[in-house]
Amino acid sequence: MKDIKRIVLTGGPCAGKTTALVRVIEHFSSLGYKVFTIPEVPTMFTQAGMNYLTKNRDFFYEGEKATLEIQLALEDKFTRMAEACTEPCLIVCDRGTMDISAYMQPEMWEDIMNRVGTTTQALRDGRYDAVLHLVSAADGAEQFYTTSNNASRNEAADEAGLKIARELDKKVINAWTGHTHLRVINNHEDFDAKINRVIKEISAVLGLPQPIEEERKYIVEVVGDLPECIESDITQTYLVADPGTEVRLRRRGWHGKFVNVHTSKKKISGSEEIVIERQVPNNLYESLLGQADPYRQTIHKLRRSFIWKGQYFELDTFLRPVSGLTILETRGITDDEDVNFPPFIRVKEDITGDTRYYNYNIALRN
Repeated sequence: MKDIKRIVLTGGPCAGKTTALVRVIEHFSSLGYKVFTIPEVPTMFTQAGMNYLTKNRDFFYEGEKATLEIQLALEDKFTRMAEACTEPCLIVCDRGTMDISAYMQPEMWEDIMNRVGTTTQALRDGRYDAVLHLVSAADGAEQFYTTSNNASRNEAADEAGLKIARELDKKVINAWTGHTHLRVINNHEDFDAKINRVIKEISAVLGLPQPIEEERKYIVEVVGDLPECIESDITQTYLVADPGTEVRLRRRGWHGKFVNVHTSKKKISGSEEIVIERQVPNNLYESLLGQADPYRQTIHKLRRSFIWKGQYFELDTFLRPVSGLTILETRGITDDEDVNFPPFIRVKEDITGDTRYYNYNIALRN
């Protein structure tokens, strides 16, 4: 069967999705890909007369159910069209199915899924190859926040509207949490940097070689209350692999749910690597543990992920094989940008590029 990648481009209000879509089409078309784009269904429905702010519960319910049904139908139809093409194809969805769940109570979402005949696991975990979440300009780039380019947007460009936009941003991230390739794309002083990160992440999904980049890392101490964040429990085991290849098996759990991810990183030169991620079922996860690298211990850590002033952070507190170590890692901050350290974090040491603190080396047996 033809390998067709489906990517969700999502985010909070005024995140830059429209511009990103144009650039994605231009870039990957120039590489020989046929790029299909699935339009944002709620916008189509709003323009056609749907009112998502209605007080009429039955009307709202039928509208949201229809939104999910049309979203699924569009994606399936375009996938069949892509299968008929001779050139390599890429499908980019302007928002995906799980975005719908962020705008209603969980009980209604469960009921709609039951009526449609699907589940959260099927929609979130098995339908898309990557989910790229662009952070709303309302968080860290307020000077660029505007509602003038989307007539269907309901959040005003004042402080109350900005607060609503930030809350929606986090709800959408929560809806997609658990997807094996969820990436949160920061705001940047230079908007091109945001778009370039989108292109880089899609390139990685397509298996194109990517430059090896050092994410900034710091040993820190938490000195205050964290904002609303996503907490997850991570167990990480390294498997026996060929020279030049790193293979990792990770189980991530939150709210009693677990996802297993098999990741392979292969260096193809001193500056480039190919990273392949895939979700694996529980029985395969247990089987693969039999290939654990005997020279490395299993890592167990608590991760807290959050956005602060438009930048995405992962705060890892290690439980074993070391304890008392907390590392703050940035995601997608360019070399010429400053890190917006939160006031509840005290930086003790910059360990960016220090190989002693790579997870792969932390796992080494003494």
